[in-house]
Amino acid sequence: MARMAPRRAAGPTVPQPGHRKPVNRRRSVKPWNQRVAPYLFVLPNMLIFGLFVIYPAINNFNISMYDSGNGRDFTYVGGGNYQGMLSEAEFWSAARHTVIFAVFFVTLTTVVSIGLALLLNQKIKGRAFFRTVFFLPVVISPVVVGLIWGWIFERKNGLLNSLLGAAGLGEPGWLVNSTLAMAVVIFVGLWLHVGFYVLIVLAGLQGIDSTYYEAARMDGASGWQQLRLITLPLLRPTTMVVVILSLINGFQAFDYIWTLTGGGPVGGTTLMVQYIYEHAFQSPVQYGSAAAAAVVLFCAVFALTVLNYLYNQRKESA
Repeated sequence: MARMAPRRAAGPTVPQPGHRKPVNRRRSVKPWNQRVAPYLFVLPNMLIFGLFVIYPAINNFNISMYDSGNGRDFTYVGGGNYQGMLSEAEFWSAARHTVIFAVFFVTLTTVVSIGLALLLNQKIKGRAFFRTVFFLPVVISPVVVGLIWGWIFERKNGLLNSLLGAAGLGEPGWLVNSTLAMAVVIFVGLWLHVGFYVLIVLAGLQGIDSTYYEAARMDGASGWQQLRLITLPLLRPTTMVVVILSLINGFQAFDYIWTLTGGGPVGGTTLMVQYIYEHAFQSPVQYGSAAAAAVVLFCAVFALTVLNYLYNQRKESA
């Protein structure tokens, strides 16, 4: 009697080497309403943004080609507004003051926001309270901020000079000396905005994986080495955001400076936005010149933002 071959137990079939299971390459197609829904959600915002931001920006370039003293009658002058503006000493003075303000504001904002964020990221007592205190100035109206600090830095009856005079340290003319006035507006701008950038850096710090620090401590790395080799390199994208936002903010500074110094003394704190405002809304009205200055300011901010972005991208890929 012939011996019957043993039956194999039923089970999963093991694929042989080189055997590749066929893949179903058909992609599921979403219904049209699911594809269109995201665009419908952002459409109202984009319409408002286009109506009140994009269109005015484009129209501003068009206005810069015309000369008008009343806002109703326009005469085409081509690049005449740009030529007249570039020949004005007032324009170059405002441009120089804007660059000085922006350089110090961006540098101090970046350094101070990173330092405060590192401090507030530690497990210290009252950490939530201090985070609130540093963010509080952000929600105050810039006009009110200018008025408050104007009273503090007033030469005769100001709070600061009253304290300095009582201590026998004199009464400096904070708002009547051009150099001191520029230092004051930079300080006030830092005080007003740094809380916002601290929150950005805090978010970046909390996104760093703690295992990096654990491995560094196991290797005997000091706190300074952890900061230099782990924290700051991993914070580079966040730092780039802080630099770009503070750069834009620095070039657009106006409201608290207007109520704090009025652009004085003798134009010592007049920045580009104030130059644009005065040409557009104060007599004699020069809409075309103001529009041309706004175009130049936009191009400068855009170019600096792009250069900063490309520089950081190059450093990250290096």
